[in-house]
Amino acid sequence: MRVRRGRSGTAGALVRGAGARRGLAIATVTLAALLGATSTGLAAPPPPPNPSDSSIDSAKGDANAKAGEVGKLTNQLAQAEQKLSALQDDVELKQEQAMKALVDLQTAQDEATQAHNDAKSARQEADAAVGAIEKARADAKKFAAASFEQGSTIGSISAYLTSDSPKDLLARAQLLDAIGGSRLNAMDRLQQAQTEKANKDSAARKALELAQQKQDAATRAKGTADAAQSAAVSAQQAQAAQNTQLEASKNSVEQQLYAAQAKVNGLQGQRQRYQDWLAQKQREDEERARQAALRAAAANNDGGGDNGGGSRGRPSPAAGSSIEAVIARALSKVGMPYAWGGGNGSGPTRGIRDGGVADRYGDYRKIGFDCSGLMIYAFAGVQGLPHFSGYQYTSGRRVPLSQMRRGDMLFWGGSGGIHHVALYLGNGQMVEAPQSGSYVRVTSVRYGGIMPYATRLIG
Repeated sequence: MRVRRGRSGTAGALVRGAGARRGLAIATVTLAALLGATSTGLAAPPPPPNPSDSSIDSAKGDANAKAGEVGKLTNQLAQAEQKLSALQDDVELKQEQAMKALVDLQTAQDEATQAHNDAKSARQEADAAVGAIEKARADAKKFAAASFEQGSTIGSISAYLTSDSPKDLLARAQLLDAIGGSRLNAMDRLQQAQTEKANKDSAARKALELAQQKQDAATRAKGTADAAQSAAVSAQQAQAAQNTQLEASKNSVEQQLYAAQAKVNGLQGQRQRYQDWLAQKQREDEERARQAALRAAAANNDGGGDNGGGSRGRPSPAAGSSIEAVIARALSKVGMPYAWGGGNGSGPTRGIRDGGVADRYGDYRKIGFDCSGLMIYAFAGVQGLPHFSGYQYTSGRRVPLSQMRRGDMLFWGGSGGIHHVALYLGNGQMVEAPQSGSYVRVTSVRYGGIMPYATRLIG
């Protein structure tokens, strides 16, 4: 519809134009006021402290030095434990040797006692044989004297002259001869017995001397074995004391390492907060520029639309939030059973068979996590991880242990490869699924066998 311009139309147009300008001015002022209020609400707070690079580097250097000292003490302690084990074995060997010497000494003492008794019996038998010989000799002398006095000895004239007949004479001679011969034979046998007893006595004395020598040697061996055992025990006790001192030194340096790491984390936290402040200030500057563009558009009667600009430049969630979410997921499973092969991004799963230790613990019947499965679940919202700790070790940025921070993954292994992973919580604590027969738990970081780098997926 066309508008006819007359005089009245022109005046009306002027009035309407003035009213529109006044309305636009009012709208512009109102919008500027609102935007000004919004800008004030978005104002960033004063900047937090921003530690210098040299301060952070110095703190990192101190932490690295402490980590190196912990590693050195850990190696020394491992070597000392090996020495202590070897010394303990030596003590046990010396104890057995001392026991052998004791048994040998007892045997030698028993043999010496038996030899002494044998010698005593042989001497008594020899003395008895000598007495019998002396008695036989006395009897022989008496027989000879009596025969001489009575004329009844062999060859005595009276023994033959008093015979009644030749036959009686022959019988008497045979009788006297038999009596004399039997006494002489008895004396010979006694003499032979005396010789045998004397030989036995001599052999018994030699056996006693040999037994005494064995006993003396066994006594010396027992003393040597006791001394060796005592020396071994002293060495073992000295090594144990050294191990205790090394353990105390290691614990002390570990505490210093924790303090140094806390200092690094504190300085890095300050730096992070400063960077967050810078990011917030940048967002405020961008918002102010957007508001200025809106004001300019309103002044040019562009309608002051937002055109969706409010969604541009919106920052991604802060790394701290993601780290806390990861940690919260891991901690939510504390107390769950360990199950070898268990766990995925959705939660715990049934374990699998390994043909060995896990099967003996019945992991294939349990619902739970193994160490790498727990990491898969914790980082499910950040990054998909393979179900193998060795691959997880190389799945992100690796940082020295001295720079590890909350939310990093820690690994253990050696020349044979990685065998365990846990999530670092800060302040020397970690959450892990340890091994078959155990449960997901929070515990202190173990530095024995730990890999030199932590793996960082966030930040």
